[in-house]
Amino acid sequence: MRYRRRASPLHAARAGCAIAWCVGLGAAALIESNPLVLGGLLVAVLAAASSAGVWGQLRRALVLAVPLALAVAAINALVSRNGLTVIWRFGDLPVLGQTDVTLEATVYGAILGLRAALLVLCGVLYSVCVDPDEVLGLLRRWSFRSALTATVATRMLPVLLRDSARLAEAQRCRPGPPPGRVTLMRATTAGMLDRALDVAAALEVRGYGVARSGVRRRRQPWSRHDLAFLASGLAVTALAAATRATGTTGFVAYPTLRVAAGPWALATAAAVVVVALAPFADRWGIEP
Repeated sequence: MRYRRRASPLHAARAGCAIAWCVGLGAAALIESNPLVLGGLLVAVLAAASSAGVWGQLRRALVLAVPLALAVAAINALVSRNGLTVIWRFGDLPVLGQTDVTLEATVYGAILGLRAALLVLCGVLYSVCVDPDEVLGLLRRWSFRSALTATVATRMLPVLLRDSARLAEAQRCRPGPPPGRVTLMRATTAGMLDRALDVAAALEVRGYGVARSGVRRRRQPWSRHDLAFLASGLAVTALAAATRATGTTGFVAYPTLRVAAGPWALATAAAVVVVALAPFADRWGIEP
């Protein structure tokens, strides 16, 4: 999965605002525990991927996210000793001891699994919708050399693969047992970083990316997509924090299960979907 420029409002927004939107959805997933609101966030993420034209990449990420969510749910159900409603007794198991699966631990494990899956999907949206060169450009104001070094190191990933293959071939010609993968990766990574640092220093000496003396770098004005995604990310986070603080979407797993499933919880879930997807409605003037 890699970034590719597409004709979507999320791709048209500047990197900082797109990051704020992805972080806002992830923060809301960490703040909220109500399954209705988390379900609304999942709908928003899936619909955003479809609107941004990256549904194929997100679908491949689901192959990782779904087993992760199931594993988290199963582990919490087996390990947690909280809850009063026993739904299955496994008896005395090795290592785990007396294992009784409770309804509360199972439901809370499902909530944790859904939260983990949401964080994975938000990370995938960031990876495929935010230009990595612009992200590194954000670091330039603090450390131009570090940003340039990271850029060159990323570009030199194919060199890392070739160097590792050559080192492995050279080690096979020597007597004795072959080196482990960790040793080989340490040597190739160190060589790649040293080479990237030398290239970055040479480019900086040549004035790469530095404005001419007396000429100020022109800043791009904020577009409506920038403002829309920044406001959307902040609003989703604020909405989740406000409902959590007021208790309108309360969720208590232990010792007995209590879930707020009234009109306020449904309205919050719907509001999360609408606020998160609102910036995608403006597609006028979008160019690939």
